[in-house]
Amino acid sequence: MNNNNFTNFLENLRSSQWLYSIVIVLCFMPFISPAIALFIGLVFSFIGIKHDSLHKYTSKTLQVSIVLMGFGMSLSDVIQSSKAGFIETIISVTVVMFLGIALGKLLKVEKNTSLLIATGTAICGGSAIAAVAPIINSKNYQTSFALIVVFVLNAIALFIFPPIGHKLGLSQEAFGNWAAIAIHDTSSVVGAGAIYGEKALQVATTVKLIRALWIIPLALVIAFVNKTEDKKSIKIPWFIFIFVLAIIFANIFPSMQESYAHFSWLGRRGMVVALFLIGSNITVAEIRKSGPRSFVLGVSLWIIISVGSLLFLNLAGF
Repeated sequence: MNNNNFTNFLENLRSSQWLYSIVIVLCFMPFISPAIALFIGLVFSFIGIKHDSLHKYTSKTLQVSIVLMGFGMSLSDVIQSSKAGFIETIISVTVVMFLGIALGKLLKVEKNTSLLIATGTAICGGSAIAAVAPIINSKNYQTSFALIVVFVLNAIALFIFPPIGHKLGLSQEAFGNWAAIAIHDTSSVVGAGAIYGEKALQVATTVKLIRALWIIPLALVIAFVNKTEDKKSIKIPWFIFIFVLAIIFANIFPSMQESYAHFSWLGRRGMVVALFLIGSNITVAEIRKSGPRSFVLGVSLWIIISVGSLLFLNLAGF
């Protein structure tokens, strides 16, 4: 009797598409982080709650969110501090992208998943993955695997990097550069820098901001390289150009900062909604197919960039 009641309860849940509306509204609340939204989506998927008509908007939601987030970026701050960490950024982004693709082939990880994990590791975590996913026509499970890897390693880095930095006797400047290069997401970079010290926080934030802007040229390169076999043509990521225009517009007309703050907030919350939709469209079979290998790839890249950047900074005299 109890089993029948539980089965009926699950069946009712699966047919309750209104639950999607509730979660989407909750995604605009500050206590729902990107990782939590993705997790809720995965739970929906595993218990069979689907909303087929909404999933077709996932890619557009990502693109619009990226554009809106552009209004919150300050070009002046980046330009003034563009010399700091510039060489490290060029080297690390290039090395991580090539290593990600090579290791992905070695581990037999799907091309799109490898590319997304490499992009997230090289630049700015989930935001970079979200920007590149529509360009390469990434499937939901491929995007989710890349995001899960980044979120997990991101959380670990926040706790272990400051103690490691103290153990190695890294200076404030050295740690700030290391954190910006080796930690995926900006939030954890800021958190680790704040734990380590005021100067480390300043350096880490500046260098990470520079790295975040690399998503623009990298997205264009990926669009050029990622030609479809059928059309042999370039899929132009128009939303990246609009994203750049949003940054330029916000910096040319600074008097509208209050409005820009609202746009940027909508972009960040829209990203949370998109992650929920992505997670809710994954199947167990897809996870079994690529999940473990994707995680091995992400961890391998993370270790390589962490150790490699430390050695580079040491040679550079930081």
